[in-house]
Amino acid sequence: MRNRVLLATRNPGKVREFERLLSGLDIAVLGLGDAEITEEIEESGATFEQNARLKAQGYARLSGELTLADDSGLEVDALGGKPGVKSARYGGPGLTDEQRVEKLLDELKNVRGWDRKARFRAVLALAGDGVPDGVVTTEGVVEGSVAHQPIGTGGFGYDPVFWIPSIANTTASLTGEQKDRLSHRGAAVRKMVPYIVEALKLRHE
Repeated sequence: MRNRVLLATRNPGKVREFERLLSGLDIAVLGLGDAEITEEIEESGATFEQNARLKAQGYARLSGELTLADDSGLEVDALGGKPGVKSARYGGPGLTDEQRVEKLLDELKNVRGWDRKARFRAVLALAGDGVPDGVVTTEGVVEGSVAHQPIGTGGFGYDPVFWIPSIANTTASLTGEQKDRLSHRGAAVRKMVPYIVEALKLRHE
């Protein structure tokens, strides 16, 4: 039977991204819907790490699966680090990605280009049997700035307005493989892979 890792998300775009990032491990990546988990673990933490731990440990308990949770977001210096941990809920419930991007651009409409510095930060937490001390975390960060308008049609979330100076383009303009090499999530996953491999090995012993 193929090894499985439960990803603590209902976002199909995120599931596809993790399937690419973990493709070298020959594992099945399940979303919460695939595992038929309807319960929601509240993201009540004040930091990305606290939220990632809450989700990983909570869904591991519910499912019995080796569970990987990601909490990530955009930190904009001119907004005091917002939207930060509220990136996915910025502006309130029910908004689309496009509406959240519009809100962000509106808040930065009077901020000039060199003052629009920002970063994407991702923290991953792995929980379940075989994980040292029950949970382990890794982090990845990519520096950039907020563009003045959306550019590109790929990715999701704030990708269309996250400008990476080294490529002179936004994250949404990249192919999936290019994004994986440069992204905050890609960096965090590469650090996490050895822990996943070891946990899967221990679960079979």
